[in-house]
Amino acid sequence: MNHDNQGPERHECDVLVIGGGPAGSTVSPMLARKGHRVVLLEKAHHPRFHIGESLLPANLPLLERLGVADAVRAIGQYKPGAEFVSPHHGHTQTFEFAEAWDKSMPFAYQVKRAEFDEILIRNAARQGVAVHEGCKARSVEFLADGTVRVHAGHDDGRSSEWHAKFLVDASGRDTFLANRFQIKERNPRHNSAAVYGHFANARRNEGEAAGNITIFWFEHGWFWFIPLNDGATSVGMVTWPYHMKTRGGRDLQRFLMDNVATCAGLTERLKDASLVTPVEAAANFSYTAQRSHGDNYLMLGDAYTFIDPVFSSGVWLAMSSGELGAKTIDTCLREPARAGAALKHFDRQMRHGPKAFSWFIYRVTNPIMRDFFMGPRNVFRVKEALLSVLAGDIFGNTPIGRSLLAFKALYYAANIAQPRRAFAAWRNRRANIRPVDDAALAHTP
Repeated sequence: MNHDNQGPERHECDVLVIGGGPAGSTVSPMLARKGHRVVLLEKAHHPRFHIGESLLPANLPLLERLGVADAVRAIGQYKPGAEFVSPHHGHTQTFEFAEAWDKSMPFAYQVKRAEFDEILIRNAARQGVAVHEGCKARSVEFLADGTVRVHAGHDDGRSSEWHAKFLVDASGRDTFLANRFQIKERNPRHNSAAVYGHFANARRNEGEAAGNITIFWFEHGWFWFIPLNDGATSVGMVTWPYHMKTRGGRDLQRFLMDNVATCAGLTERLKDASLVTPVEAAANFSYTAQRSHGDNYLMLGDAYTFIDPVFSSGVWLAMSSGELGAKTIDTCLREPARAGAALKHFDRQMRHGPKAFSWFIYRVTNPIMRDFFMGPRNVFRVKEALLSVLAGDIFGNTPIGRSLLAFKALYYAANIAQPRRAFAAWRNRRANIRPVDDAALAHTP
């Protein structure tokens, strides 16, 4: 370190990672293990609150590879499946992960993200990553020699300058690089906002199903109900921007509870419950960056794209992109001749993950798709394939492709057989995803 009293502290490293969430805390220790000098900058101090508590079964082998499986098990709420509740059907439908194509991943966990993310970032530090909390990246320069310089500010007023061979943007919804490159775009095929909080004394299912996530459809979108191991339950509404605009002068808590009151099943679960956190909101959930990488940088997880939380895919896509990112960067630094091929493979995988989930996400509120979810059949093994998607098993290890094609063919055939219903659903979706004034979606409580 060269310290200049008149200017920033200057440092060098091989890889600089911006963001200490699941993506940054996955890529960094995996690179450190490979012998690279890795620095991680995190603007907050862990533990810090974050929404998105539901993990997928596909997460668990990666937690083992990171060396944090036991620690996560200790804080996790066992989750063997996912339950769907529709106001238009007289029954609930539970999908058990044990019935997926690959039977080796029969459960996952729900976790408090403050605890989970802290486990990951402390693990990164133990494995040799130089972790700097309370340090926010402010600007970036891409230099003529192919290296990168990042300027950062610390909570205590200090400033730092980091010179690195490779940059990783794992800044989540801050989208550090996409904003600076001006390549962040609203997803034209989806548009949603979320309002959420944690409750005490919410009624759970009985027995092993007590830990299952429940999805409740309602007129303007859907709710999540995520049991946590300390007795708290995360409850959130994901809805269309036009509906957020109807909030008017109501505070977020009143707006959330007024909408809960329109969903009979969720109202019953929360009749004895009380809020234990402030209600918060996140607007414009769905966005993507025009590219995922350059010659000396990668964007991981939500820093690249985010669609919708309905299938709890966010943490899994972030962490899997971190593992893939570590392999890609290692290749770029050690074998420059193979860098181009490695970056192309990275880009294909980064596009594949969201695409695998998005086909279902774009249609999950369609009444014909809702019928499929509420009455699943395993013809052509389509139920097993759907469960594999719900479990996060989407990266080619399980041969679900033909069965997913069969599922899509059955869905399109059902639309052709019900043209009026299909047209009404298409027209409603077009109206639902239209953008509205961002001021209507403000985060103010």
